[in-house]
Amino acid sequence: MAAETTPTPLPTEQDPRLNNTEAETEGQSHPRTPAETDAQFVLQKVQPALLGLMDGSVSTLAPIFAAAGLTHRPLSAFYVGLAASVGAGISMGLAEALSDDGEVTGRGNPVARGAITGLATTIGGMLHTLPFLIAVLSVALHVAYGVVVVELLAIAYIRYHFMKSPLAQTVGQVIIGGGIVFGIGLWLGKIGAGSG
Repeated sequence: MAAETTPTPLPTEQDPRLNNTEAETEGQSHPRTPAETDAQFVLQKVQPALLGLMDGSVSTLAPIFAAAGLTHRPLSAFYVGLAASVGAGISMGLAEALSDDGEVTGRGNPVARGAITGLATTIGGMLHTLPFLIAVLSVALHVAYGVVVVELLAIAYIRYHFMKSPLAQTVGQVIIGGGIVFGIGLWLGKIGAGSG
């Protein structure tokens, strides 16, 4: 009579061999492709910086040029721009850091993103604020006008280069948006100066 053979039990969920295999599989990390690395860089670094640069460059235009038109004193406009830039930088940095912890979206460390956005916002506002350190208002205004144009074109190029937006479309959007805020600032400054 042939000896009976005991069948080898199949691995189950409770089998430690299966659990070890699953753990090893889950622990394996697949190297990122260059495209994935670029996408992560854009998501975690470029996008927060662009957000801050756009906000700082656009949101501070109206108060700065309104103050220049209202007071006719470059230094007054400078301090208004300084306050607006620093305030906007703190506000945008906190908003970016607190809005998303990065766990679900993969947008990275919230503190790093907040710091990038806050710094970029402050820089965006200060670039066209610095010309108002020039004592002659007309000269300060013309220099600031040129800086604003360069800022808006730089933002359009960053969107085109990293976000792959059509160049003509992104230039139009940025110029129109910035131009509206810029015009409101000049208009309010003239109204204030005329009523004084």
